Amino acid sequence: MHAPAESGRDIAAPEQRDRVIPLRKSDIIDALIAEGRLDEADEARFRQLARMLGAIMHYEYLGELERLRETYFYFDPEIDPHEFGSAKDLDAAYQALSDEFVRVLTDANFIEVSHAEISKAFAEGARVRVKIKAPVEDYRDVRMFRRGQHKETIQIPAWFGLRKRPLEINVYDDVVLMVATKPDGMTPGETRRALSSARRGGQKVRSGAVLFKYFRHIARADLKALFPNVRVVRSLMDHLTLGVPAILGGVPILIKLASTMTVLFLVAGFYLGLAGTIEDRDTEQALAALSGLLALGAFALRQWGNFHRQSLIHQKQLTDNVYYRNVNNNSGIFSYLIGEAEDQDWKEVLLAYHGLLTEAAPITRDVLDTRIEEFLTRAVGVSADFDVDHALVRLRGYDLVIETNGGLVAAPLSDALARLDREWKGLLGTAES
Repeated sequence: MHAPAESGRDIAAPEQRDRVIPLRKSDIIDALIAEGRLDEADEARFRQLARMLGAIMHYEYLGELERLRETYFYFDPEIDPHEFGSAKDLDAAYQALSDEFVRVLTDANFIEVSHAEISKAFAEGARVRVKIKAPVEDYRDVRMFRRGQHKETIQIPAWFGLRKRPLEINVYDDVVLMVATKPDGMTPGETRRALSSARRGGQKVRSGAVLFKYFRHIARADLKALFPNVRVVRSLMDHLTLGVPAILGGVPILIKLASTMTVLFLVAGFYLGLAGTIEDRDTEQALAALSGLLALGAFALRQWGNFHRQSLIHQKQLTDNVYYRNVNNNSGIFSYLIGEAEDQDWKEVLLAYHGLLTEAAPITRDVLDTRIEEFLTRAVGVSADFDVDHALVRLRGYDLVIETNGGLVAAPLSDALARLDREWKGLLGTAES
Protein backbone atom coordinates (compact mmCIF):
# COMPACT_ATOMS: atom_id res chain seq x y z
CA MET A 1 0.00 0.00 0.00
CA HIS A 2 1.20 3.49 -0.74
CA ALA A 3 3.30 4.88 2.07
CA PRO A 4 1.78 8.19 3.14
CA ALA A 5 4.87 9.22 5.04
CA GLU A 6 6.81 9.32 1.78
CA SER A 7 4.21 11.21 -0.22
CA GLY A 8 2.98 13.61 2.44
CA ARG A 9 -0.61 12.46 1.99
CA ASP A 10 -1.11 11.26 5.55
CA ILE A 11 -2.75 14.52 6.59
CA ALA A 12 -6.24 13.10 6.03
CA ALA A 13 -6.85 12.29 9.68
CA PRO A 14 -10.20 10.88 10.80
CA GLU A 15 -11.01 14.12 12.63
CA GLN A 16 -10.67 16.22 9.48
CA ARG A 17 -13.97 17.87 8.63
CA ASP A 18 -15.62 17.05 5.34
CA ARG A 19 -15.63 19.69 2.63
CA VAL A 20 -18.53 18.34 0.60
CA ILE A 21 -21.52 20.65 0.12
CA PRO A 22 -24.44 18.20 -0.33
CA LEU A 23 -26.90 20.60 -1.93
CA ARG A 24 -28.33 21.13 -5.39
CA LYS A 25 -27.16 24.13 -7.39
CA SER A 26 -30.68 25.57 -7.28
CA ASP A 27 -30.68 25.28 -3.48
CA ILE A 28 -27.44 27.25 -3.27
CA ILE A 29 -28.72 30.02 -5.54
CA ASP A 30 -32.07 30.25 -3.76
CA ALA A 31 -30.36 30.38 -0.35
CA LEU A 32 -28.01 33.15 -1.47
CA ILE A 33 -30.84 35.17 -2.98
CA ALA A 34 -32.91 34.62 0.16
CA GLU A 35 -30.24 36.46 2.14
CA GLY A 36 -31.80 39.64 0.68
CA ARG A 37 -28.51 41.43 0.20
CA LEU A 38 -28.99 41.99 -3.53
CA ASP A 39 -31.56 44.23 -5.19
CA GLU A 40 -33.89 42.91 -7.88
CA ALA A 41 -31.63 43.89 -10.77
CA ASP A 42 -28.56 42.38 -9.14
CA GLU A 43 -30.48 39.19 -8.39
CA ALA A 44 -31.13 38.73 -12.11
CA ARG A 45 -27.47 39.47 -12.91
CA PHE A 46 -26.33 37.07 -10.20
CA ARG A 47 -28.47 34.26 -11.60
CA GLN A 48 -27.03 34.96 -15.05
CA LEU A 49 -23.51 34.88 -13.61
CA ALA A 50 -24.25 31.52 -12.00
CA ARG A 51 -25.42 30.09 -15.35
CA MET A 52 -22.38 31.44 -17.21
CA LEU A 53 -20.04 30.15 -14.55
CA GLY A 54 -21.67 26.72 -14.80
CA ALA A 55 -21.31 26.65 -18.59
CA ILE A 56 -17.62 27.61 -18.46
CA MET A 57 -16.81 25.04 -15.80
CA HIS A 58 -18.74 22.35 -17.63
CA TYR A 59 -16.67 22.98 -20.74
CA GLU A 60 -13.43 22.93 -18.76
CA TYR A 61 -14.29 19.69 -16.98
CA LEU A 62 -15.14 18.00 -20.27
CA GLY A 63 -11.46 18.43 -21.05
CA GLU A 64 -10.63 16.81 -17.70
CA LEU A 65 -12.82 13.85 -18.60
CA GLU A 66 -11.11 13.37 -21.94
CA ARG A 67 -7.67 13.51 -20.35
CA LEU A 68 -8.64 10.89 -17.78
CA ARG A 69 -10.01 8.55 -20.44
CA GLU A 70 -6.99 9.08 -22.68
CA THR A 71 -4.47 8.34 -19.93
CA TYR A 72 -6.45 5.41 -18.54
CA PHE A 73 -6.39 3.65 -21.92
CA TYR A 74 -3.04 2.00 -21.14
CA PHE A 75 -4.19 0.76 -17.73
CA ASP A 76 -7.76 -0.33 -18.44
CA PRO A 77 -8.04 -4.00 -17.33
CA GLU A 78 -10.35 -4.66 -20.28
CA ILE A 79 -7.75 -3.64 -22.87
CA ASP A 80 -4.72 -5.67 -23.93
CA PRO A 81 -1.83 -3.20 -24.47
CA HIS A 82 0.02 -5.70 -26.68
CA GLU A 83 -2.81 -5.53 -29.21
CA PHE A 84 -3.56 -1.81 -29.13
CA GLY A 85 -0.10 -0.42 -28.57
CA SER A 86 1.40 1.02 -25.40
CA ALA A 87 2.81 4.25 -24.10
CA LYS A 88 6.51 4.94 -24.54
CA ASP A 89 6.88 5.52 -20.80
CA LEU A 90 4.28 3.65 -18.75
CA ASP A 91 5.69 4.95 -15.46
CA ALA A 92 5.16 8.53 -16.59
CA ALA A 93 1.71 7.65 -17.91
CA TYR A 94 0.78 6.02 -14.59
CA GLN A 95 1.96 9.07 -12.66
CA ALA A 96 -0.07 11.33 -14.95
CA LEU A 97 -3.16 9.15 -14.44
CA SER A 98 -2.69 9.08 -10.67
CA ASP A 99 -2.15 12.85 -10.43
CA GLU A 100 -5.12 13.65 -12.64
CA PHE A 101 -7.43 11.25 -10.82
CA VAL A 102 -6.45 12.53 -7.37
CA ARG A 103 -6.89 16.12 -8.52
CA VAL A 104 -10.42 15.38 -9.75
CA LEU A 105 -11.25 13.65 -6.47
CA THR A 106 -9.90 16.62 -4.55
CA ASP A 107 -12.05 18.99 -6.62
CA ALA A 108 -15.02 16.74 -5.79
CA ASN A 109 -14.13 17.22 -2.10
CA PHE A 110 -12.97 13.67 -1.45
CA ILE A 111 -10.41 13.13 1.32
CA GLU A 112 -7.72 10.48 1.08
CA VAL A 113 -7.97 7.85 3.80
CA SER A 114 -4.66 7.72 5.64
CA HIS A 115 -2.89 4.61 6.90
CA ALA A 116 -3.62 5.71 10.46
CA GLU A 117 -7.32 5.91 9.70
CA ILE A 118 -7.37 2.48 8.05
CA SER A 119 -5.49 0.95 11.00
CA LYS A 120 -8.03 2.49 13.36
CA ALA A 121 -10.86 1.19 11.20
CA PHE A 122 -9.58 -2.40 11.35
CA ALA A 123 -9.74 -2.28 15.16
CA GLU A 124 -13.42 -1.24 15.19
CA GLY A 125 -16.51 -3.42 15.19
CA ALA A 126 -17.47 -4.09 11.58
CA ARG A 127 -20.79 -4.55 9.84
CA VAL A 128 -19.30 -7.59 8.08
CA ARG A 129 -18.94 -10.02 10.98
CA VAL A 130 -16.25 -12.13 9.35
CA LYS A 131 -12.47 -12.29 9.46
CA ILE A 132 -10.91 -11.37 6.14
CA LYS A 133 -7.44 -11.14 4.67
CA ALA A 134 -6.46 -8.68 1.96
CA PRO A 135 -3.20 -9.34 0.05
CA VAL A 136 -2.23 -5.66 -0.34
CA GLU A 137 1.41 -6.64 -0.77
CA ASP A 138 0.51 -8.08 -4.17
CA TYR A 139 -0.28 -4.65 -5.60
CA ARG A 140 1.78 -1.73 -6.78
CA ASP A 141 -0.45 0.84 -5.15
CA VAL A 142 -3.70 0.87 -3.14
CA ARG A 143 -5.34 4.19 -2.28
CA MET A 144 -8.71 4.99 -0.71
CA PHE A 145 -10.72 8.20 -0.73
CA ARG A 146 -13.88 9.02 1.18
CA ARG A 147 -16.43 11.82 1.23
CA GLY A 148 -19.15 12.53 3.74
CA GLN A 149 -19.88 10.47 6.82
CA HIS A 150 -22.60 9.74 9.32
CA LYS A 151 -23.26 7.42 12.24
CA GLU A 152 -25.51 4.35 12.26
CA THR A 153 -26.53 1.93 14.99
CA ILE A 154 -26.49 -1.75 14.07
CA GLN A 155 -27.25 -4.93 16.02
CA ILE A 156 -24.40 -7.39 16.39
CA PRO A 157 -24.43 -10.93 17.91
CA ALA A 158 -23.41 -11.38 21.53
CA TRP A 159 -23.21 -14.32 23.93
CA PHE A 160 -22.45 -16.79 21.10
CA GLY A 161 -25.36 -15.50 19.03
CA LEU A 162 -27.96 -15.90 21.79
CA ARG A 163 -28.38 -12.16 22.18
CA LYS A 164 -27.73 -8.97 20.23
CA ARG A 165 -26.32 -5.68 21.33
CA PRO A 166 -26.35 -2.26 19.64
CA LEU A 167 -23.14 -0.87 18.14
CA GLU A 168 -22.68 2.65 16.80
CA ILE A 169 -20.49 2.72 13.71
CA ASN A 170 -19.07 5.41 11.45
CA VAL A 171 -20.29 5.12 7.86
CA TYR A 172 -18.70 6.86 4.88
CA ASP A 173 -21.21 8.14 2.34
CA ASP A 174 -18.88 7.71 -0.66
CA VAL A 175 -15.70 5.65 -0.99
CA VAL A 176 -13.43 5.43 -4.04
CA LEU A 177 -10.75 2.77 -4.30
CA MET A 178 -7.76 2.95 -6.66
CA VAL A 179 -5.73 -0.25 -7.07
CA ALA A 180 -2.73 -0.65 -9.37
CA THR A 181 -1.40 -4.13 -10.10
CA LYS A 182 2.31 -4.70 -10.35
CA PRO A 183 3.78 -4.54 -13.88
CA ASP A 184 5.65 -7.82 -13.42
CA GLY A 185 6.54 -8.39 -17.05
CA MET A 186 3.88 -10.86 -18.20
CA THR A 187 4.36 -12.28 -21.65
CA PRO A 188 1.73 -11.38 -24.30
CA GLY A 189 0.18 -14.85 -23.96
CA GLU A 190 -0.06 -14.56 -20.17
CA THR A 191 -1.57 -11.10 -20.47
CA ARG A 192 -4.25 -12.35 -22.87
CA ARG A 193 -5.09 -15.27 -20.56
CA ALA A 194 -5.37 -12.93 -17.57
CA LEU A 195 -7.53 -10.56 -19.65
CA SER A 196 -9.81 -13.42 -20.73
CA SER A 197 -10.08 -14.61 -17.13
CA ALA A 198 -11.08 -11.13 -15.97
CA ARG A 199 -13.73 -10.83 -18.69
CA ARG A 200 -15.20 -14.20 -17.69
CA GLY A 201 -15.47 -12.99 -14.12
CA GLY A 202 -12.23 -14.50 -12.85
CA GLN A 203 -10.24 -12.92 -10.03
CA LYS A 204 -6.99 -12.44 -11.88
CA VAL A 205 -6.29 -9.04 -13.41
CA ARG A 206 -3.59 -8.50 -15.97
CA SER A 207 -0.32 -7.01 -14.77
CA GLY A 208 0.03 -3.26 -14.98
CA ALA A 209 -3.73 -2.62 -14.88
CA VAL A 210 -5.37 -0.01 -12.65
CA LEU A 211 -8.75 -0.68 -11.05
CA PHE A 212 -11.14 2.03 -9.91
CA LYS A 213 -14.13 1.16 -7.72
CA TYR A 214 -16.80 3.42 -6.30
CA PHE A 215 -18.91 2.43 -3.28
CA ARG A 216 -21.72 3.98 -1.27
CA HIS A 217 -22.43 3.77 2.47
CA ILE A 218 -19.43 1.77 3.68
CA ALA A 219 -18.80 1.35 7.39
CA ARG A 220 -15.34 2.57 8.31
CA ALA A 221 -14.50 -0.79 9.89
CA ASP A 222 -15.40 -2.52 6.60
CA LEU A 223 -12.83 -0.70 4.46
CA LYS A 224 -10.69 -3.83 4.33
CA ALA A 225 -13.56 -5.73 2.70
CA LEU A 226 -13.24 -3.47 -0.36
CA PHE A 227 -9.72 -4.59 -1.22
CA PRO A 228 -9.42 -6.72 -4.38
CA ASN A 229 -9.07 -10.49 -4.07
CA VAL A 230 -10.00 -10.30 -0.40
CA ARG A 231 -10.69 -13.74 1.06
CA VAL A 232 -12.55 -14.96 4.11
CA VAL A 233 -10.48 -16.76 6.74
CA ARG A 234 -11.79 -18.62 9.77
CA SER A 235 -11.42 -16.88 13.07
CA LEU A 236 -10.45 -18.55 16.33
CA MET A 237 -14.13 -18.66 17.28
CA ASP A 238 -14.94 -20.47 14.02
CA HIS A 239 -12.27 -23.08 14.71
CA LEU A 240 -13.51 -23.58 18.27
CA THR A 241 -17.16 -23.75 17.21
CA LEU A 242 -16.50 -26.35 14.55
CA GLY A 243 -13.42 -28.09 15.97
CA VAL A 244 -14.55 -28.80 19.54
CA PRO A 245 -17.70 -30.75 18.48
CA ALA A 246 -15.56 -32.64 15.96
CA ILE A 247 -13.14 -33.71 18.70
CA LEU A 248 -15.89 -34.58 21.17
CA GLY A 249 -17.74 -36.62 18.57
CA GLY A 250 -14.73 -38.26 16.98
CA VAL A 251 -12.79 -39.37 20.06
CA PRO A 252 -15.39 -41.97 21.24
CA ILE A 253 -15.48 -43.48 17.76
CA LEU A 254 -11.67 -43.69 17.65
CA ILE A 255 -11.54 -45.30 21.12
CA LYS A 256 -14.10 -47.88 20.09
CA LEU A 257 -12.22 -48.63 16.86
CA ALA A 258 -8.88 -49.02 18.61
CA SER A 259 -9.97 -52.24 20.30
CA THR A 260 -11.41 -53.83 17.17
CA MET A 261 -8.96 -52.80 14.44
CA THR A 262 -6.71 -55.80 15.13
CA VAL A 263 -9.63 -58.17 14.61
CA LEU A 264 -10.57 -56.37 11.42
CA PHE A 265 -7.06 -56.87 10.00
CA LEU A 266 -7.15 -60.52 11.08
CA VAL A 267 -10.42 -61.17 9.26
CA ALA A 268 -9.21 -59.29 6.20
CA GLY A 269 -6.04 -61.37 6.20
CA PHE A 270 -8.07 -64.60 6.39
CA TYR A 271 -10.17 -63.71 3.36
CA LEU A 272 -7.07 -62.68 1.46
CA GLY A 273 -5.39 -65.98 2.28
CA LEU A 274 -2.78 -64.40 4.54
CA ALA A 275 -4.01 -65.88 7.85
CA GLY A 276 -5.02 -69.33 9.09
CA THR A 277 -8.37 -69.51 10.83
CA ILE A 278 -10.87 -67.15 12.44
CA GLU A 279 -13.78 -67.58 14.82
CA ASP A 280 -17.37 -66.41 14.43
CA ARG A 281 -16.82 -63.87 17.19
CA ASP A 282 -13.95 -62.40 15.18
CA THR A 283 -16.23 -61.89 12.18
CA GLU A 284 -18.77 -60.07 14.35
CA GLN A 285 -16.11 -57.79 15.79
CA ALA A 286 -14.72 -57.15 12.31
CA LEU A 287 -18.17 -56.11 11.07
CA ALA A 288 -18.52 -53.85 14.10
CA ALA A 289 -15.13 -52.30 13.32
CA LEU A 290 -16.09 -51.81 9.69
CA SER A 291 -19.31 -50.08 10.77
CA GLY A 292 -17.25 -47.87 13.06
CA LEU A 293 -14.95 -46.90 10.18
CA LEU A 294 -17.92 -46.01 8.03
CA ALA A 295 -19.37 -43.95 10.88
CA LEU A 296 -16.04 -42.17 11.32
CA GLY A 297 -15.89 -41.43 7.58
CA ALA A 298 -19.43 -40.08 7.60
CA PHE A 299 -18.63 -37.95 10.64
CA ALA A 300 -15.50 -36.56 8.97
CA LEU A 301 -17.47 -35.73 5.81
CA ARG A 302 -20.14 -33.97 7.87
CA GLN A 303 -17.55 -31.85 9.70
CA TRP A 304 -15.81 -31.05 6.42
CA GLY A 305 -19.18 -29.96 5.04
CA ASN A 306 -19.79 -27.84 8.13
CA PHE A 307 -16.47 -26.07 7.64
CA HIS A 308 -17.26 -25.32 3.99
CA ARG A 309 -20.81 -24.29 4.81
CA GLN A 310 -19.51 -21.82 7.37
CA SER A 311 -17.05 -20.47 4.80
CA LEU A 312 -19.86 -20.00 2.28
CA ILE A 313 -21.95 -18.17 4.88
CA HIS A 314 -19.04 -15.84 5.63
CA GLN A 315 -18.36 -15.30 1.92
CA LYS A 316 -22.02 -14.47 1.32
CA GLN A 317 -21.93 -11.89 4.11
CA LEU A 318 -18.89 -10.31 2.54
CA THR A 319 -20.35 -10.43 -0.98
CA ASP A 320 -23.70 -8.97 0.09
CA ASN A 321 -22.00 -6.11 1.89
CA VAL A 322 -19.81 -5.16 -1.07
CA TYR A 323 -22.06 -6.10 -4.02
CA TYR A 324 -25.04 -3.99 -3.03
CA ARG A 325 -22.85 -0.99 -2.26
CA ASN A 326 -20.77 -1.01 -5.43
CA VAL A 327 -21.97 1.79 -7.70
CA ASN A 328 -19.53 1.69 -10.61
CA ASN A 329 -16.09 0.51 -11.69
CA ASN A 330 -13.07 1.54 -13.74
CA SER A 331 -13.70 4.11 -16.50
CA GLY A 332 -17.41 4.07 -15.67
CA ILE A 333 -16.80 6.22 -12.59
CA PHE A 334 -15.03 9.01 -14.50
CA SER A 335 -18.18 10.74 -15.72
CA TYR A 336 -19.73 10.70 -12.25
CA LEU A 337 -16.60 11.99 -10.52
CA ILE A 338 -16.07 14.70 -13.11
CA GLY A 339 -19.68 15.78 -12.62
CA GLU A 340 -19.22 15.84 -8.85
CA ALA A 341 -15.97 17.81 -9.12
CA GLU A 342 -17.62 20.32 -11.42
CA ASP A 343 -20.61 20.61 -9.10
CA GLN A 344 -18.55 21.17 -5.95
CA ASP A 345 -16.18 23.56 -7.70
CA TRP A 346 -19.09 25.67 -8.98
CA LYS A 347 -20.67 25.87 -5.50
CA GLU A 348 -17.41 26.97 -3.90
CA VAL A 349 -16.72 29.68 -6.48
CA LEU A 350 -20.27 31.02 -6.38
CA LEU A 351 -20.32 31.10 -2.56
CA ALA A 352 -16.97 32.88 -2.44
CA TYR A 353 -17.99 35.45 -5.06
CA HIS A 354 -21.31 36.16 -3.32
CA GLY A 355 -19.50 36.45 0.02
CA LEU A 356 -17.18 39.11 -1.38
CA LEU A 357 -19.89 40.82 -3.41
CA THR A 358 -22.18 41.44 -0.44
CA GLU A 359 -19.50 42.88 1.85
CA ALA A 360 -19.43 46.65 2.28
CA ALA A 361 -15.63 46.73 2.54
CA PRO A 362 -12.68 44.51 1.58
CA ILE A 363 -12.25 41.45 3.81
CA THR A 364 -9.46 38.99 4.43
CA ARG A 365 -9.31 35.39 3.36
CA ASP A 366 -9.96 34.15 6.91
CA VAL A 367 -13.01 36.35 7.37
CA LEU A 368 -14.43 35.17 4.04
CA ASP A 369 -13.90 31.54 5.07
CA THR A 370 -15.68 32.10 8.40
CA ARG A 371 -18.60 33.98 6.84
CA ILE A 372 -19.28 31.28 4.25
CA GLU A 373 -19.13 28.46 6.80
CA GLU A 374 -21.51 30.43 9.03
CA PHE A 375 -23.86 30.95 6.08
CA LEU A 376 -23.87 27.23 5.24
CA THR A 377 -24.69 26.35 8.83
CA ARG A 378 -27.28 29.09 9.30
CA ALA A 379 -29.07 29.06 5.95
CA VAL A 380 -28.90 25.46 4.75
CA GLY A 381 -27.90 23.45 7.84
CA VAL A 382 -24.61 22.14 6.41
CA SER A 383 -21.43 21.97 8.48
CA ALA A 384 -18.56 21.89 6.01
CA ASP A 385 -14.91 22.87 6.00
CA PHE A 386 -15.08 25.39 3.16
CA ASP A 387 -12.06 25.30 0.84
CA VAL A 388 -11.63 29.05 0.57
CA ASP A 389 -8.13 28.87 -0.95
CA HIS A 390 -9.32 26.76 -3.89
CA ALA A 391 -12.28 29.08 -4.43
CA LEU A 392 -10.04 32.16 -4.46
CA VAL A 393 -7.68 30.54 -6.95
CA ARG A 394 -10.63 29.97 -9.28
CA LEU A 395 -11.94 33.51 -8.78
CA ARG A 396 -8.52 34.93 -9.64
CA GLY A 397 -8.40 32.73 -12.72
CA TYR A 398 -11.68 34.22 -13.94
CA ASP A 399 -10.59 37.72 -12.84
CA LEU A 400 -13.61 38.03 -10.54
CA VAL A 401 -11.77 39.19 -7.43
CA ILE A 402 -9.86 42.40 -6.77
CA GLU A 403 -7.07 42.42 -4.20
CA THR A 404 -6.39 45.59 -2.24
CA ASN A 405 -4.27 46.49 0.76
CA GLY A 406 -7.34 46.10 2.93
CA GLY A 407 -8.18 42.63 1.64
CA LEU A 408 -10.38 41.14 -1.07
CA VAL A 409 -13.37 42.54 -2.91
CA ALA A 410 -15.50 41.09 -5.71
CA ALA A 411 -15.60 42.55 -9.20
CA PRO A 412 -18.96 44.32 -9.74
CA LEU A 413 -21.64 42.12 -11.31
CA SER A 414 -21.65 43.98 -14.61
CA ASP A 415 -17.86 43.70 -14.91
CA ALA A 416 -17.95 40.07 -13.79
CA LEU A 417 -20.48 39.18 -16.49
CA ALA A 418 -18.34 40.88 -19.13
CA ARG A 419 -15.24 39.02 -17.97
CA LEU A 420 -17.03 35.66 -18.00
CA ASP A 421 -18.36 36.43 -21.47
CA ARG A 422 -14.80 37.00 -22.69
CA GLU A 423 -13.73 33.77 -20.98
CA TRP A 424 -16.50 31.84 -22.72
CA LYS A 425 -15.69 33.29 -26.14
CA GLY A 426 -12.04 32.50 -25.54
CA LEU A 427 -12.90 28.88 -24.88
CA LEU A 428 -15.01 28.66 -28.01
CA GLY A 429 -12.27 30.31 -30.02
CA THR A 430 -9.75 27.79 -28.77
CA ALA A 431 -12.10 24.95 -29.69
CA GLU A 432 -12.65 26.30 -33.19
CA SER A 433 -8.94 26.79 -33.82
